[in-house]
Amino acid sequence: MSLIKASVFRSSKRAHFANLACLERAKRHNSSTPNTFNTAVEAAEKLVQPSKSKSFNDPFSIVSHEMSSLAKSIASLIGSGHSTLNRVSSYYFEAEGKNVRPLVVLLLSKALSKIPLEERNRIKIDSQDVTEQSVYPGTPQGTVVAGNSVNKSISPLAVLHGINPKVILDPLSKPMDELPQMDAANGILPKQRRLAEIVEMIHTASLLHDDVIDFADARRGRPSGNIAFTNKMAVLAGDFLLGRASVAIARLRNPEVIELLSTTIANLVEGEFMQLKNTVISNDESTINNDGEIKDIPKPTGKVPVKQHNYRVDKPKEVDHNVNVDAAFEYYLHKTYLKTASLMSKSSRAAAVLSGAQDNIIEHCYEYGRNLGLCFQIVDDMLDYTSSNSAIGKPSQADLKLGLATAPILFAWREEPNLGELIGRKFSEPGDVDIARRAVDKYNGVEKTRAMAEDYCMRALKNLRQLPESDARSALEFLTNSVLTRTK
Repeated sequence: MSLIKASVFRSSKRAHFANLACLERAKRHNSSTPNTFNTAVEAAEKLVQPSKSKSFNDPFSIVSHEMSSLAKSIASLIGSGHSTLNRVSSYYFEAEGKNVRPLVVLLLSKALSKIPLEERNRIKIDSQDVTEQSVYPGTPQGTVVAGNSVNKSISPLAVLHGINPKVILDPLSKPMDELPQMDAANGILPKQRRLAEIVEMIHTASLLHDDVIDFADARRGRPSGNIAFTNKMAVLAGDFLLGRASVAIARLRNPEVIELLSTTIANLVEGEFMQLKNTVISNDESTINNDGEIKDIPKPTGKVPVKQHNYRVDKPKEVDHNVNVDAAFEYYLHKTYLKTASLMSKSSRAAAVLSGAQDNIIEHCYEYGRNLGLCFQIVDDMLDYTSSNSAIGKPSQADLKLGLATAPILFAWREEPNLGELIGRKFSEPGDVDIARRAVDKYNGVEKTRAMAEDYCMRALKNLRQLPESDARSALEFLTNSVLTRTK
């Protein structure tokens, strides 16, 4: 392809993604017309399909090589000497998932590569993808811990395993396939590629744990891990994935990135505890609802200070109703950040750190991931009210049945204060779920939730536009818009 044609093609692709973004928004305002979106996409594709050129119609195509090898690369990181553990650990990687998190990391990494190297000097990047972050405290002068491959252990392997590593079949004790060095045409650094794999490992571990906690029976269109195996195996496999991910995190040899990714694991647990309580409408910290059974919590001895939760309001009728609803929304959004947006935001920030970008770009990448993550989960909560079991690959209306107060019911509660009693008891009495569902319909809870998701989507797009224009950025814009219109 000549330089002129290549330039035209790149411009066409960017225009294509811009058109798709507009079409996404048009679809939301004209949903009554059947197949409008599909027809429009087909028409838009013809605008960017020069003869003998490959169609460029989705974000995956830019990083298709990295995404196609994702599961294989993860397999090289998680394998153990126990065949059943390998089977459980890899179970969710076999099914077709959204893979949004690694996709975002890879596309963002590629978009960041368009920033000139002289403007990416927060850390030094050389041809071996080494981050020379000065000298670490406590190390001899001149020591550069960062200057090693992501596949090279930091401690001796005999120490890591306690036995001769040569006699065991363990991916941590044998050389892994070396990641290719940075391709000038691709722009994704090996450490950013490994980051994408780590993010998917952490996410998958959380799915294994969540399905046990939520008594889920389906995931990605087939039996969930706890059903296909056992609760114990699913929990242990999730723990194992987190352990393997932690090793891979350490081998990135960047203390800032290690801190970011490690805190996401803690955030996931914090968010799950917030979800267990579910609502701020409670002054009772001495009991917990254990699947319908009220269980007493052991009283603290005083040896360790126990801090009260920051999100606390009185019973619905004792203070201003709107104050309670506002506090419940704040609780809901913070829980959503911890459970979903934390991993997206901190991995996006980590990708920017590894690129050597300046602080303002790093901050925009973090905010992009945060806003995208909130949008993603809010849409997920909305789909729980609007999609069938087969469409989303797991039981619909599961949130209400689990007693979870998500955005649709909180919007309804603002209009109908009596719903506070149902929310407070986690929809545990007969008929509560049906009453809540009708209230959501009556007060347009789904539509208001969609508007909230759109707001976070627009914020994410604003963050993205602080990066240089590129195909990767356009693909991220398209992906961000498509979050709003997804059906599963």
